[in-house]
Amino acid sequence: MKLATGTTLITHGQLIDGTGLAAVPDAALVIENGRIRYAGPAAQAPAVPPDAQRLDARGGTILPGLVEAHFHATYFNIAALEDLDIKYPVEYVSLLASVNSRLLVECGYTAARSGGCLFNVDVWLKKAIEEDLIPGPRLATSGREICSAGGLMDWNPEFRKIGMEGLVFIINGQEEARRAVRSLVKDGIEWVKTYPTGDAASPDLNDHHTLCMTFEEMHAVVATAHNHKLKVTGHCRATEGIKNALRAGYDTLEHGTFMDDEALDLLLARDVPVVPALYFEKASILRGPEFGLPQVVIDGHQETLEGGAESARRILRAGGRLGMGGDYGFGWNPHGDYARELTFFVKDVGLTPLEVIKCATKTGAEIMGRGAEFGTLEAGKLADVLVVDGNPLADIAVLEDRAKFIAVMQGGVIKAGQLAKAFPTVVTKEKK
Repeated sequence: MKLATGTTLITHGQLIDGTGLAAVPDAALVIENGRIRYAGPAAQAPAVPPDAQRLDARGGTILPGLVEAHFHATYFNIAALEDLDIKYPVEYVSLLASVNSRLLVECGYTAARSGGCLFNVDVWLKKAIEEDLIPGPRLATSGREICSAGGLMDWNPEFRKIGMEGLVFIINGQEEARRAVRSLVKDGIEWVKTYPTGDAASPDLNDHHTLCMTFEEMHAVVATAHNHKLKVTGHCRATEGIKNALRAGYDTLEHGTFMDDEALDLLLARDVPVVPALYFEKASILRGPEFGLPQVVIDGHQETLEGGAESARRILRAGGRLGMGGDYGFGWNPHGDYARELTFFVKDVGLTPLEVIKCATKTGAEIMGRGAEFGTLEAGKLADVLVVDGNPLADIAVLEDRAKFIAVMQGGVIKAGQLAKAFPTVVTKEKK
């Protein structure tokens, strides 16, 4: 991905650096050759060359680019679980993924971790983004997911003989678990996504208190993945599934919904981040009837919402880490609504805007394993920046309004926002 060359000075706004510290009023951000040179009070900013590009924040806010920590690039208008794997051919799925990636940047998200992707499309999506063929987030890939036979993601009945190869590896036992991970290794995956537990979407077979993988299968996945320097995550709602994942050595948890004291202690002991992804649950409740979701499914989402919110509060208050992201791409929770997750955590869960922004920037970058490169506005880091005409500390929902974005920058290059065409930027290839 290209970096800007030259100097850019951003002034006339408050600065939220993503570390959790209080905002700096009347701040300045100095960018040199795509990296941050200075972030702090304007009065202490270093001098910049006369030909420096100057960007006016208009009394708004300068903050790090957001990180979507649970991104499904190939989900699109999903109405039922079956739509995830057989609705479209891979050629169309690839095009949809590129559209969703561009939209993510336009929504202020400059980086993302894949939460599972049809046909391993995210591997090639990442390559296209990094080579500047298409706009998109800095991406961590996960490709096809892993689930035991008869588990949440194994919905195609035996009589259909269709299989699930595009979306998931269906495994039985430890050897098949290892084989699935090794297939992902060959395709260049960074994260292995698994399904230790069920979900409210499948109340009859694999509800949100059901286990869908054995501990032995999970441990085999982790041991094989870690041997190849891959990380492992999993869809973890049921309490025992959460504990199994933590004992097996998972690197993050998706959802972490029903967490008891023992699970919390295990989580904190290993400092494992959790991505609750809760707005999907609220959207399912609010719009489920419109899309024909059965009442038993909506009731399950209500239980998940309440349990997940309580677990998220407990995790953060106990000193744990939360990432922000969700299952966007369903008909009732479409791509483009990503920042509704942030608003939900402020208005419904009770986190402060500053806490949520830290989760959506610093922690997100840490989950991706790239916290030293971006996620906060600190000297030396890549200039992945969001400049907003508004104050998210007063109203976090301003981050939902793309029309308020003055600039979305990656490596100092303006990729989206009001100034995307007004400031042509000289660029150079980013050094790996």
